[in-house]
Amino acid sequence: MASVHESLYFNPMMTNGVVHANVFGIKDWVTPYKISVLLLLDEMTISKRMTLLERRRLNKLILPLQQGPDLSLGQLLKTVDECCPKTAYAIKIRLHVMAGRELKDMESFFDTLPSPFSDLDSEAYKNSVVGLFMRHMLLAYNKLSFSQVYKLYTALQRYYHGHYLPGADGKSSLPAAATEDTDMELTNTEDTMEGKMEKEELDSAPLCDSELLNEDAPSRGPLSQKQAEYFLARQAYLLKNDENKALKPAALQEELNNMLKFNPDFTEAHYLSYLNSMRVQDIFISTHSLLHYFDRLILTGAEGKSNGDEGYGRSLRYAALNLAALHCRFGHYHLADLALQEAIRIAQESNDHVCLQHCLSWLYTLEQMKGSDSSVLTEDSVKMAAHFCLPYLASLGIQSLVQQGAIGGKTANKLMDALKDTDILHWKHSLSELIDISLAQTTSIWRMYGKSTMAQQQAQLLLNMNSLESVNFGVQQNNTEAFAVALCHLAELHAEQGLFGASSEILKHLKEQFPPHTQHAKLWMLCDLKIQFERAMNDGKYHLAEPHVTAIAALNQTEGLYRKALVLKAQNQTTEAYKVLQQLQQHCEKTKCTEMIIRVMLSTAELHWESSGFATALPLLLQALALARQHHLQSLASETILHLAFSQLMLGIPEQALNILHEAMEPILAHGAVIDKGRALLLVAKCQIAMDAARSDKQRHPGLELAVQTLDEAATYFSKLDCKERLRDVHYLQARLHHTLGRLPERNKCAMLFRLLDQELPSSGAPLITRL
Repeated sequence: MASVHESLYFNPMMTNGVVHANVFGIKDWVTPYKISVLLLLDEMTISKRMTLLERRRLNKLILPLQQGPDLSLGQLLKTVDECCPKTAYAIKIRLHVMAGRELKDMESFFDTLPSPFSDLDSEAYKNSVVGLFMRHMLLAYNKLSFSQVYKLYTALQRYYHGHYLPGADGKSSLPAAATEDTDMELTNTEDTMEGKMEKEELDSAPLCDSELLNEDAPSRGPLSQKQAEYFLARQAYLLKNDENKALKPAALQEELNNMLKFNPDFTEAHYLSYLNSMRVQDIFISTHSLLHYFDRLILTGAEGKSNGDEGYGRSLRYAALNLAALHCRFGHYHLADLALQEAIRIAQESNDHVCLQHCLSWLYTLEQMKGSDSSVLTEDSVKMAAHFCLPYLASLGIQSLVQQGAIGGKTANKLMDALKDTDILHWKHSLSELIDISLAQTTSIWRMYGKSTMAQQQAQLLLNMNSLESVNFGVQQNNTEAFAVALCHLAELHAEQGLFGASSEILKHLKEQFPPHTQHAKLWMLCDLKIQFERAMNDGKYHLAEPHVTAIAALNQTEGLYRKALVLKAQNQTTEAYKVLQQLQQHCEKTKCTEMIIRVMLSTAELHWESSGFATALPLLLQALALARQHHLQSLASETILHLAFSQLMLGIPEQALNILHEAMEPILAHGAVIDKGRALLLVAKCQIAMDAARSDKQRHPGLELAVQTLDEAATYFSKLDCKERLRDVHYLQARLHHTLGRLPERNKCAMLFRLLDQELPSSGAPLITRL
């Protein structure tokens, strides 16, 4: 079996053990915090009571503790205690002995510390992370003069007692004289002039004033090169994969400003500032940081090349390309087009085919955002990306073509075949991010086509898939936009089936994973508002649904306008509702939003019903049905058939209405929402009642019995949603049927239920029998 120490002393991807120069002009000094880390490593080496699980947990802490900022003693002990309480207690005891006695106890510790070079039995190999760290610390400590050693010991005492004896301001209650000058130099004592300069430089940065660089207390002092790189790498990774675990936007920006104050030319800090400002949609700071990043990149990395693959020209063309992407993000299409044309011009002059391919990808994306047909540009982009062996761009192009095809009415088999080919490309090149996007897109396509079972299956597949992305910093790659889209679909699907408890649990998880300040929070916000709106409308509480319209419109103007028309129609404000629907239809025809156009047609037909214009509604419904079938929108096609059947029922041809209802019943019962199932069965019962109206009493009884059973099943669906308005209609019809059949107890029961609901709900302007 492999040694339990193998992960602790693995060979790192490091250069050597020399002291790295700090980007801020400071070197890595011996600090009390690093002495505590040495105590931890020494304790891990000599301890025999540590379990394998505890050792593995501590091994994961080594690099973050070494490369991260200095922690306070309380934070360090808390971190170690979560992995191994016995080790945390041992460190506390050894620090107490070292800091509570004399200077010789600290000197004895460094003398007895095993050297990775001199001790052959030491498990800290000389080319391992621990070995390099020990060598660094021993060399730095041996270069200290006696006065510097005493200052280090004083700092160690303050570091220890500051945790147990805090003053009123949270700092150590030791005398101020002990906190004045605590910096140690790692230079040769013979170089007096250099030592004086470094000492003066460090006087402004006290040794023990560093704070934990996390969400609660960002660092205020200068960081070393390794600490700065570790901080930037960690935050960039978290912003990409788990934004919730990254620093809050204000705290992160404050920390980056602190870094740039010491080194304005730190290019990576400018780029992270650009990413951070994008989270809060700050156009000024994001543009400022992006331009400064490329300015510094050109100044520090230029090699005098204007047309080569590296240097000045490369930075310029990618700067213009990134600027175009930035303006696309904020909807500044004209500025984005100008920046993109500039990037294309520079890339053509440099003969950079890869940059040109990226430009072409953004070009068809920009055209798509403007609402233009970009299918030709997308196809060209896919062909060129495949030619230059750029699978990422080729896959994105194919996914964009699939999206355009779905909106344009392509059949599902062609779209799924195209996605299958891209999935093969993803798995071949381990493009895990695109695998997630592909599954989320498949979920959306099935949902658009009205196949809720398939949509739920694809969403569950995405949520249960192990990502190929390497997991760093304890982060799972489940905070991307694809996961947010899949979870929103699941929340809406559960709500449609009346499972509001499960839907609220999903939304609760979404709120935890994507807090309101994150960039994907708008997805679950809109989803939550739509569910609340539908529940209020189903309950007949239109005054509760009305406030949600304003909130929905703030996130999606089209959805907000449509729901405003629904509320106006429910409140019998027919003229205002018709004006809003006409305005919405004109907007959707420009943007080619087929789904919304069909929904507007159905709502307009319902307005015709209220004025008894059932014949007038038929051409509109037939046009909507043709459009739904042309684009293979099965759910909307079934709903349109329900409207057609209801119109025919009101026109006095229930036999024809019942015939076309059978065509829609199977997809509705298989994939439809609970409200649609109940509405379909209620309509079937109305058709059965209407067909039996002209028959004699003996012939009517079997048909009425069948209608009662259908109404009972419809009531079951409406009860799942607590849809009181629909239940009122069902109980009314049940009471009438039971009265006709001579069942007085059942009639009285249904009449009582109707009476209770009628008193609770506001009266409707339309008769009960003339509502779908």
